[in-house]
Amino acid sequence: MAEVSDPAENKDSLNGFLFALSAYLLWGFLPLYMKALSHISPAEVIAHRILWSIPVAAVLLLVLRQTDELKRAIRNPRMLGMAAVTATLISVNWGIYVWAIGAGHALDTALGYFINPLFSILMGAVLLKEKLKRTQIAALALVVLAVVILTVEAGRLPVVALALTFSWGFYAFFRKTLPIGPNQGFLLEVLLLSPIALGYLVYLNLFGEGHFLMGNVGDTVLLASAGFVTAVPLILYANGAKLLRLSTIGIMQYIAPSMIFITAVFVFHEPFSTAKAVAFPLIWVALVIYTLPMLKRR
Repeated sequence: MAEVSDPAENKDSLNGFLFALSAYLLWGFLPLYMKALSHISPAEVIAHRILWSIPVAAVLLLVLRQTDELKRAIRNPRMLGMAAVTATLISVNWGIYVWAIGAGHALDTALGYFINPLFSILMGAVLLKEKLKRTQIAALALVVLAVVILTVEAGRLPVVALALTFSWGFYAFFRKTLPIGPNQGFLLEVLLLSPIALGYLVYLNLFGEGHFLMGNVGDTVLLASAGFVTAVPLILYANGAKLLRLSTIGIMQYIAPSMIFITAVFVFHEPFSTAKAVAFPLIWVALVIYTLPMLKRR
């Protein structure tokens, strides 16, 4: 999933809507792809996501002639340091997500991405000293209540959901401070991660533990598709966000976690406990409270 960014112009366009809708639908179906790879370790899947994303993103930059900004960033030590931080955060987020889907915690991933926009509000208040509105305080209070209910039932915090929320929330926060375009920034991040990913895959193949080109055609095809699965939705989103209002993107961001929720319950048949039956509606109410002011501003 991606952070909400203010479009260049305060108006919606059909192309922007279609770009963003395509991105969120692809993210919504992503659990089905990850579930098919659940027998492969999350680290190996993440390594392939990183390496196969490079040619996809590079071709896009070449077609759009956007390589100059990337070249300048590579020669800038401060920019590389900032990108290293965002690259680390996004790889952690990917790792948690891949593991959670394979381990039967798709509901927790949906919960994490539902909470994320409200966590962004909290980060703005704490880190940027933004003043919270009463509706935002009410929405955050409902989320805290939902987390308390889930914690009491399980006897521990909903670690997966909160880890996804924190890792993506901080990634979005730091990514906004990276002075580079979204397409160039994504390629820079995966380029920085590529030596580790390549080294890990070489290690796996040396010891016969890898799954790529090891006899199973299905695994090979799925892993080789990781670049498209990873890069294409991000690129679609980045271009769509430029052509839509902030409020439109804010509402559309619920499409993917809603689809993940439906997939987890009706396709993966994950248990839907009483606590979750209470917590999820509380969060949905919080999201309505959060979204209504945006609709009124329209």
